[in-house]
Amino acid sequence: MKTPPDENPWTTHETREIYDNPWIRVTESGVTNPNGGQGIYGVVHFKNRAIGVVPIDDEGYTWLVGQYRYTLESYEWEIPEGGCPEGEEPTEAARRELLEETGLIAGKVELLLDNLALSNSVTNERCSIFVARDLTQADASPEDTEELKVRRIPLTEAIEMARDGTITDAVSVIALLRLTTP
Repeated sequence: MKTPPDENPWTTHETREIYDNPWIRVTESGVTNPNGGQGIYGVVHFKNRAIGVVPIDDEGYTWLVGQYRYTLESYEWEIPEGGCPEGEEPTEAARRELLEETGLIAGKVELLLDNLALSNSVTNERCSIFVARDLTQADASPEDTEELKVRRIPLTEAIEMARDGTITDAVSVIALLRLTTP
């Protein structure tokens, strides 16, 4: 007999904190899995909601942000992204991240996708993705941990980069491919 979709088939016996910093907390739990096996389960708890934003201007162009990603040991092109701390509205976080990373000020920000689970086998991270329009240029102010390059390219080219694997960041791929379907 299968477990109803809203019933948790796992039993947690104890949970302990393994690591904590300003961005994440890692826990490890002793568990009994759905088939009765004993084991451990590690979870990365994110302290911020992930935010992605696709800026689109009146000419059909968008902006991509390039940076070296330490975890992947490679240079990646992505839509502007960042974190939304608890207490900040996701729409405002999208505006802030767009300005910080590209120098763009959005006159209009619309929700594209919400509550995406980015890696639900090991993290509780959720993401909201927005589209920004009515753009004006100001000065970017990236965080001191960011060394960014910014490119303005046709939106169709960015979508093709997501399709052909040039862009591999999950939030960027999801956002760009979602723009091609209703």
